[in-house]
Amino acid sequence: MASTLSDQLEDIRCHAEACLYSTGSVLEVRAGISAMANIPLPPSVKYCYIAAETMIIENGVNNNRQETIGSLQRLSTALNILEKYGCNLTSSSRPKYWRTVKHNNPVFRATVDAIQGGRAVLGLYGYSNQQPDGLSFPDEVVEPDIEKVAAVTLEVMSLRMELDMLIKEAHPHPEFFERIIPSLNQKDDFGPISDAVAIPSSLRESQPLYMSLASLSQSSTSAFLPVRTANASTSTSISTRHTERANHHRTVVTSSKMRKNHSSLPSWHCTYCNRVNSNQDILCETCERPRLASSGSAKDEFPQPSTITEWQCKSCTVVNAGSSILCEVCERPRLATKPPATPTRPPTPNRPSAPVLGMPGDPDSQWVCQFCTYVNYTPASVCEMCDLPRPEPAKMRVKLHPPSQVRRVPVLSVKPKDPPMEDPDLRRQKRIREEGLKLIQLIRDGEKKGVSPEEVYTGMRVSGYGNILPCDWLKAELPHLLDQICATATSSRAALLKAGQNQNGSGTAEDTGVEEEQPRGGGVTLSRAEAKLAWLSAGGDTERAARQALRDRHAKVKELCSLGFTDEARCQEVLRQSEGEVRGALSLLQRPLMEPFHQRMWSDQPEPPIDINHPDKQHVCRRLLAVYDLPSWGRCELALSLLQERTAPYSLDDVVQAVRESHDRDFIRRVLAKECPICLSDFPHSKMQSLTSCQCSVCCGCFQQHFTIAVRDKHIRDMVCPVCWEPDINDPEHLNSYFSTLDIQLRECLEPEVYELFHKKLTEQALIKDPKFLWCSHCSYGFIYDGDQLKVTCFQCRNSFCAQCKKPWESQHGGVSCERYQSWKRQNDPEYQRQGLAGYLRDNGITCPNCRFQYALSKGGCMHFSCSQCRYQFCSGCNNPFHTTCAVIHCSVTGLHAHHPRDCLFYLRDWEPGRLQALLQNKSVEFNTDTPPGTQAGLCGVIEQKDEGGQQMDSACGAQTQPGHAGLCEKHYREYLVSLINGHSIDPAPLFNANELVLACRRYQVDDARGEMEDDMTYYTRILEKLIDEVPLGDKVPRKK
Repeated sequence: MASTLSDQLEDIRCHAEACLYSTGSVLEVRAGISAMANIPLPPSVKYCYIAAETMIIENGVNNNRQETIGSLQRLSTALNILEKYGCNLTSSSRPKYWRTVKHNNPVFRATVDAIQGGRAVLGLYGYSNQQPDGLSFPDEVVEPDIEKVAAVTLEVMSLRMELDMLIKEAHPHPEFFERIIPSLNQKDDFGPISDAVAIPSSLRESQPLYMSLASLSQSSTSAFLPVRTANASTSTSISTRHTERANHHRTVVTSSKMRKNHSSLPSWHCTYCNRVNSNQDILCETCERPRLASSGSAKDEFPQPSTITEWQCKSCTVVNAGSSILCEVCERPRLATKPPATPTRPPTPNRPSAPVLGMPGDPDSQWVCQFCTYVNYTPASVCEMCDLPRPEPAKMRVKLHPPSQVRRVPVLSVKPKDPPMEDPDLRRQKRIREEGLKLIQLIRDGEKKGVSPEEVYTGMRVSGYGNILPCDWLKAELPHLLDQICATATSSRAALLKAGQNQNGSGTAEDTGVEEEQPRGGGVTLSRAEAKLAWLSAGGDTERAARQALRDRHAKVKELCSLGFTDEARCQEVLRQSEGEVRGALSLLQRPLMEPFHQRMWSDQPEPPIDINHPDKQHVCRRLLAVYDLPSWGRCELALSLLQERTAPYSLDDVVQAVRESHDRDFIRRVLAKECPICLSDFPHSKMQSLTSCQCSVCCGCFQQHFTIAVRDKHIRDMVCPVCWEPDINDPEHLNSYFSTLDIQLRECLEPEVYELFHKKLTEQALIKDPKFLWCSHCSYGFIYDGDQLKVTCFQCRNSFCAQCKKPWESQHGGVSCERYQSWKRQNDPEYQRQGLAGYLRDNGITCPNCRFQYALSKGGCMHFSCSQCRYQFCSGCNNPFHTTCAVIHCSVTGLHAHHPRDCLFYLRDWEPGRLQALLQNKSVEFNTDTPPGTQAGLCGVIEQKDEGGQQMDSACGAQTQPGHAGLCEKHYREYLVSLINGHSIDPAPLFNANELVLACRRYQVDDARGEMEDDMTYYTRILEKLIDEVPLGDKVPRKK
């Protein structure tokens, strides 16, 4: 039977695990968990991964049943959290922070970390790496073990379901757990729970349970405290212990309505610990807190929580309980709604329409605002007109009287009072408020029509408070009124002038407001703009406006006269044209004065030169300041003094440019007299040319002559500074940047045909770098070849050669690879056989790494080679460049040098031929030692480049040959052996002696520190292996076999 149940359990487990980590539905998983929980097997047999029995014993053993149920409830809550961790790991869309579990999570501390065995379950999930702040997966684990996590999660779900059924006393087989936890068999000492008795919260601790019903009825809003009673007899005995209640008989009364309500209510959740309690429980079984009552008073005291719903975290998608604020996994908060806005101050109550006795409208209940004198009603604490608070009244002493006896007075009929008379102050305030609101509305309407508030107010005052609107009045009547003001001002001015003439200038005008000084000139003609401003300032009074306009015009004329314009009639006219604006009038007055300047500016005649010998020095300085835009008047005087020096033949432009840059006289003289290092003449700084690669400066003539000769007669790489011969353009990157800036300078100083030749050479230099560029092996002509055949015909000499091996074309090469052709030539060509190894060295001669031009020369002698085609300087043994500016870190060599690898001919040419032969023999490489038949005995015939009379000539070596050197001199035989070593990529380091090995390690910056107690053999073996591992062979060394 047990085996049958075990097989059944295994089948259900496998199906549920597959549904959990695959696309199975949630209903299938829950059905499998329920089936596993109902199988009658003990926990030790049912659970394979988690120690279920141990967890129940360590977390559930207590003294009584109630404590045990509470412990199992906490264990069930922790298993619920562990279940969520497992579901997150098995989900196809895992959260972002699935690899770690933080200890500082409050949910983790209160649930999983508060039970025994919680971290062990996390270890089964894979959280085995202990961190300072939690647990995490190991770094080498990329994905969790889904199948194992699903199996552990399934057991966690099943155990949690069994604990929930056990707590609710709905488990089909509780005997397995009762044997583990004996306290589950114990029963509570209390009987059934009676109905809740309402006890005031203020009397819960201080007063006994047998208080009178009167004291209970006085507190209608008190909370309900549930009371447990053992049975009716026990309750009666407790109630009748008092001596005064010896004859009291208790009658148990039950409410049918309450019984009905209790029977119909579902199970309830504790608001403190979320414990699900049965309908009959009044106290929570876990925290022993009371159940919230359902009456109206209880709702006021303890409001019922809203319906508990689940919410999904937007960061990790974990479904959390509705009561939780932070996410249980990632600790991110749940989004809260915005709280309702609260008013900044309480609203002002509406005042009643008419004063009523005892209401705020009563004269005794009114208060006057001390800021705007508005009468407000007593309930209002803020003035309705200015919104300022009511001042606090002074505290008055109140005489306390003993309370009088209450007596009943018969209700008398009240005679209706006559309505009180309206207060004049109230009526005045009401009228002021209405007028103010009306004015505000008119101003707003005027702003929409482009009328200023001053115009609206003045127009309303002038037009009166009739039916016509101020804006309409301003549009219809204001132009005529302004014309009237202008005419009044003109007539007043004429009358004033006439009175002054009659009195011979001794009298003063009365009531005109014009100063005693009588202006000269004729009549005054005002503009409407001036009249409008005067009308607004006068408040609509036309007479005052006319006088104000005359005063304003007189002040403006006086201001213009102070600026040098004495013609008062002209000033009056330009003020009328500019509508009274002084700035516009001044522009009109200055326009005729600027007319000669405008004509000179717009004329086609050239600007007259500045005469530095002009007697008026200020005139010359003003011309310098205007024409050359010098920064100050002092710079103009400095430039003029330098130009007037007799011993300094400076030009005006050079002096102005130098003065603009500095104000130091000595510095300016040095700038104006710079010596050219080529022609040794003095020139100003503006007449000197310099390159961006150095600090040398030469005169424009020498600069042009040097680069003209370099472009016509020399190579393009010779186009460097004529003084310091910088920069070193051997580096291709420096070459491109240098010629890009040099092109801009040569475009302005070279002649057109020379500049075109420079561009042609620059283009050829760029074509050399093209992979399809070929050099003719017959005439050294270069061209681009786009074909795919080996036979190439030169466009210059019409001879053919091979595009791959660059050898002259022969009929035997057709259809045969270059290697097979060379092998045939060595076996069948008598001339090639006669040359022997000299021909081999010629065929494996020097190839320029920059332009790929081939030289049939040996590599012996000086390793520094300069290509005649592109002027590229390199080592003929390893093809590394020679340069003066080294880019190698920690290089202390100055001057022209190159860095060679250890297998370069630069180092191996110093080895003896026997040592080189031993190196080849170690790698089983064959080499020649016998002299080939037909060769000239005694003299070496290898072609090499020699310096004869300052010219580079190609001729035979002619040195004495040695026996066993294959008909070559010792120098070229070493070159032959090194070419074989390079062709087979043989490392010469194993044959280094101790000094050579240490020197090579220091040369290539390999750590050669010797350890303590390290013998010579171990030390040299270690640094040899380190040298071979860290420093590779030369990557540019020719590897032709």
